[in-house]
Amino acid sequence: MWLYLLSLVGLWYLLRLYRERQVVSHLHDKYVFITGCDSGFGNLLARQLDMRGMRVLAACLTEEGAEQLRKKTSDRLETVILDVTKTESIAAATQWVKECVGNEGLWGLVNNAGIFIPIAPNEWLDKKDFTKVLNVNLTGMIEVTLGMLPLVRKAKGRVINVSSVMGRVCLLSGGYCISKYAVEAFSDSLRRELSYFGVKVAIIEPGGFKTSLANIETISMNVKKVWDKTRLEVKEIYGKKFLESYLKTLESLMKTCSEDLSLVTDCMEHALTSCHPRTQYSPGWDAKFFYLPMSYMPTFLADAIVSWGSVNPTKVL
Repeated sequence: MWLYLLSLVGLWYLLRLYRERQVVSHLHDKYVFITGCDSGFGNLLARQLDMRGMRVLAACLTEEGAEQLRKKTSDRLETVILDVTKTESIAAATQWVKECVGNEGLWGLVNNAGIFIPIAPNEWLDKKDFTKVLNVNLTGMIEVTLGMLPLVRKAKGRVINVSSVMGRVCLLSGGYCISKYAVEAFSDSLRRELSYFGVKVAIIEPGGFKTSLANIETISMNVKKVWDKTRLEVKEIYGKKFLESYLKTLESLMKTCSEDLSLVTDCMEHALTSCHPRTQYSPGWDAKFFYLPMSYMPTFLADAIVSWGSVNPTKVL
């Protein structure tokens, strides 16, 4: 009995491997638009796809980031300045992409742009702190997607949304995890709607990686800045000992981050080039063997694990 089950599982994996290794034809003719290409995943993916011969349209927040990217890539790659929090900037970028792709349509849209801070315990934050993150990670991503959808639908292409394992297990307060949970929901609804038109939607759920978002110095400065503007009565309740422990916990979390960003960009590339891409990718050993299993655990058990590894007010007050 067990031998038959193992054989079936083995055959299933072999079939899956065979399907996932089938590559889309004529990649050299296909356009891919990537947001957040100044650094991190977006920058590496743009260079990676350019080396593969695809026609990359890279959106950067700054002219400096765009110039540095152009120096490292071929003449095929083109850049545009994009602020995903501004409707006029998105409209201009959409028109630019439309002119670039012409009748070919847009094969790939990679929503990679995102921010991590402000981050701090919820009671230290105000509405503006949450909105700042949501405007980039969620509403900006949605507006870019809605603008590009006619072009993607024309090519029967792909939409790749960068979420996070924090969109499955909430370990941090503030707007980041909230935005990533919402990205998961938006991606699911989009995938089901667009399947009718032959468009595939994939979610990338990275574990911890050392990008500009995971810079502990920047994060610590931000937390201290939030602390300084927190109401006096709230400061008195939490105390500086809590602040110090919170910062140490964040520092420990950032130390576990991987430096190999290609684990993420390889998943993005596969989602764009495979005939049969996955609907979800979870790059990083921490994502596969810790965060994802924890997301399926009973709530009381997941809460106990998070509490054991996080700042608990009863331990520091």
